[in-house]
Amino acid sequence: MEYPVYEVSQINAYLKDKFDSDPFLSGICIRGELSNYKIYPSGHHYFTLKDSEGALRAVLFRNSAMRLRFQPQNGMKVLAVGRITVYPRDGGYQLYCESMMVDGVGDLHVAYEQLKERLQAEGLFALEHKKPLPPYPHRIAVITSGAGAAIHDILRVLRKRYPLSKVLLLPVRVQGEEAPREIVGAIRYANRWQLGDVILTGRGGGSMEDLWAFNDERVARAIYESEIPVVSAVGHEPDVTIADFVADVRAATPSNGAELIAPDQTELRQRLGAYEKRLSAAMERRLKLSRQQLDALSSRRVLQSPMHYIEDRRLMLDRVQDRLILAAQHHLERKRRNFSALAAALDAMSPLKVLARGYSVVKQQGHVVKSMEQLAVGQQVQLCLSDGSALARIEELKKEDTSHGTVQNL
Repeated sequence: MEYPVYEVSQINAYLKDKFDSDPFLSGICIRGELSNYKIYPSGHHYFTLKDSEGALRAVLFRNSAMRLRFQPQNGMKVLAVGRITVYPRDGGYQLYCESMMVDGVGDLHVAYEQLKERLQAEGLFALEHKKPLPPYPHRIAVITSGAGAAIHDILRVLRKRYPLSKVLLLPVRVQGEEAPREIVGAIRYANRWQLGDVILTGRGGGSMEDLWAFNDERVARAIYESEIPVVSAVGHEPDVTIADFVADVRAATPSNGAELIAPDQTELRQRLGAYEKRLSAAMERRLKLSRQQLDALSSRRVLQSPMHYIEDRRLMLDRVQDRLILAAQHHLERKRRNFSALAAALDAMSPLKVLARGYSVVKQQGHVVKSMEQLAVGQQVQLCLSDGSALARIEELKKEDTSHGTVQNL
């Protein structure tokens, strides 16, 4: 029995036609767990879908991958939609994935949580990066849709609360694929030209898909890089976007954002009125005290009759003069007593007193002789007496031995 002979490529092409012609395989949704997920430089994603009993190779081309709102990761359970066909070169079949979503949870929710976790790790939500809002903004830049209800709510609140501020509207789309790019451009434009003291950006409420522009990473980074303080006012109270975490202040609604930015003119008027009353009361107290001081000064005798003051000072001068004279006399008397005491002590120690009692002083060549060692027999000396002096010659020297009480001739 003879069998027809086919080339490998022919068999692969035949099987590919069979797969492509099967409507069951042309549009199918497969549940599985991601494994061996790889992104090549070309931008194509290659991975394996598996369950407890089998595995299926799959590919997600770059054009389709760009539409993903989340970052696929190994171990993630997903629903992959596409077609199954044969790759002729290898002869193996695989899923050509066209779209993918997380199983059990919306892909937008997963993308939101992934971006939130990543930006928080980078420090974009840190409190130390938050800038304070100006207490009295002169210019307010509003970035929102020019046709939405949000801008009307914002203007209504600003006109009511603080009509002194100037509002500059930078209209952008707040929904759709082009919305993030326009919001980023408006924020950077406002910073470049310093269009406001504060920026208010946001929109009214809606579904997660409607608010997704404010969950875009580009918008989050533009808010973080803004030198002007940014207030994020997106949706209603339960809605929280990535922009809310990055912004310097988060408002529950666009109207609430306007309330946070602008002070209430009613409260300001009341505060100014209170300040005016306090200032008036302080001025009245100051004037009353000044009047009392003026009355006290005007009642003084010195102002009523200036000569009285001069007379009082003359009497005081006389008393001071008397005290100075008396103090000088006491000082001189004390000095005289000290001088007398010192003179008496000096006189008692004077050698002239000793000479007056009959003693004399022996000098040799102008020096007082204190010891026999300074004299010699036949030497001429000077005798100093109380009433004059005399010259004498040494005839004999005798040295007294004080230990035995004897005298020895020299």
